[in-house]
Amino acid sequence: MPHPTPHQISCPDCTQSASRRDFIKTAVGGLAATAVSSSVLGVFPNRANAAATTGQSETLVAQLFKSLSEDQRKIICFSFDHPLRSKVDNNWHIIKPTIKSAFNPDQRDLIKQIFMGMHSEEYAKKVYDQVDHDNQEANAGGFEGCSVALFGSPGSNSKFEFVFTGRHVTRRCDGNSVEGEAFGGPIFYGHAALSDNEAADHPGNAYWYQARQANQLFQALDPKQRQIALRTDPRSEKGTDTVALKGTDKDLPGIPLSDLTHDQKDLAWKTMLDVLAPFRQTDTQKAMQLIDAAGRDKLHMCFYNYNDIGNDGVWDLWQIEGPSMVWYFRGAPHVHTWVHVRDPKAV
Repeated sequence: MPHPTPHQISCPDCTQSASRRDFIKTAVGGLAATAVSSSVLGVFPNRANAAATTGQSETLVAQLFKSLSEDQRKIICFSFDHPLRSKVDNNWHIIKPTIKSAFNPDQRDLIKQIFMGMHSEEYAKKVYDQVDHDNQEANAGGFEGCSVALFGSPGSNSKFEFVFTGRHVTRRCDGNSVEGEAFGGPIFYGHAALSDNEAADHPGNAYWYQARQANQLFQALDPKQRQIALRTDPRSEKGTDTVALKGTDKDLPGIPLSDLTHDQKDLAWKTMLDVLAPFRQTDTQKAMQLIDAAGRDKLHMCFYNYNDIGNDGVWDLWQIEGPSMVWYFRGAPHVHTWVHVRDPKAV
């Protein structure tokens, strides 16, 4: 049965052309200036102004927690081991009350500051604007139409986690309370910039630059490598099950990074740096450390010719997966990205 074209595809869970000429001809030549040594984790050459103070958002979470009334705590606060803390989805509210309905103006300002501080200075406003836009388009009330919950007791010696949810967003702030997890657990980001059915070049999409970088690697592959890397069977999106980890590199889809040349590996790692760029440096450092602990050569990268918008060979769907991580980017009909990075010993 032939696959439907991208503009026949809807994204019900969300809704309550770039050509090859820009690809590999300049990528490898310009990589030397941006390559990152594996011995210098967390160095982002284009992020001199990365979000700064370790724990800034965590401090604000503690302030928010202290400001809550008893009635608010009954709605917003849960035990640290509550199963709801680990949930991730593309469009959901962790509690029914929204930020606007559950918090006073000062508390709402704290929540915005927490959210901004969880992202790099370079991308914080872009990410905020994306969340505000997508939750306006869904008639959810913009940024303040999202919802948050608190697990544990921020500001004490006990474990805690702040979880922010809405359309195209699941984000976490945990002060490293969640052992062996980057970002405090699985996260989600996405964007429908101008419409749910985006054009081939995804105009205005905050995250399409990541697919452009990934496609540079595909263009650098030789024909035999492309045959291994290109697939027709993208990952199913099933909430938290979407980011289930395999615990092994056996039978992972796509081409293993161990089969790439030195220059191709540099491009693959640059893709990893680019997808990490929106996040604050403490979170990206931890993610990189956990990925390195599992072994870069155990990562597999694959591309999907399913739903190729514009039929231009610029793959809208791609994935990086290892035994203890998955980063799945689905760019048709608009961007959905599922992320889970763990300590390999914890999988």
